[in-house]
Amino acid sequence: MLKRVIIAITGATGCIYGIRLLQVLAELPDVETHLILSPAGVITAEHETGFDKKAISVLADQCHRHKDFGASISSGSFPVHSMVVAPCSMNTLGSIAHGLDNNLISRAAGVTLKERRTLVLLPRETPLHLVHLRNMTIVTEMGGIIAPPVPSFYQRPANIEDLINQTVGRTLDALGIDVPDLVQRWEGLNKGA
Repeated sequence: MLKRVIIAITGATGCIYGIRLLQVLAELPDVETHLILSPAGVITAEHETGFDKKAISVLADQCHRHKDFGASISSGSFPVHSMVVAPCSMNTLGSIAHGLDNNLISRAAGVTLKERRTLVLLPRETPLHLVHLRNMTIVTEMGGIIAPPVPSFYQRPANIEDLINQTVGRTLDALGIDVPDLVQRWEGLNKGA
C-alpha cells in the first residue's frame, strides 16, 4: 500500500536531516514523498550542505511551493500517511502550535494533526526558553511527536553520517516505516553472555 509522506525543510540548522530522509525514502518503492522547502530552508541547506533547491527537489516525488495553499497536501481529503518537519525552526513550531496556517508547511502540519495522522517535528534550537517548551507541549497535546535530533553514542558512531542515520532511522521508526540497517538497535549490555 502506498504511503505518502510529507517532508518539510525549514531554515533551522540541520537541513541534512530532511535531505537524508528524502534520500532514504526514495529507495522505498511503497513511499511517495511530498516536499515543501521554506525560503530560509533553501538558504540554510545551500550553506550547510551544498545542496541547492534543485538538488533537494529531485529527491522528492512531488514538490510544493511554500505558499501554495491550493496544493493537494493542504486538504485533509488528500490521503497522506505522515509528515516530518526536519529541521523544524522555532518559528515553524510556533505557527503549528497556534494553528496559524500562514504557509503550506504549517497548513499541512495542521491538516496532519486534525486528521489524526502522524506528525514528527525535529526542532533545532538550544538553549530553549519557556515559549519554545510550551509550544512543544501544545503540539504534543495535539498528538504531534517532538523528536529533537539529539545524537546517541551507544552505537559508537564513526562519522557524522552515522549520527545522521541514527536520527533519521529513529524518525522513520516514529512513522512506522522500517528501514533495516539504518539504525543500530540497542540489544543490552549482556548480549551473548
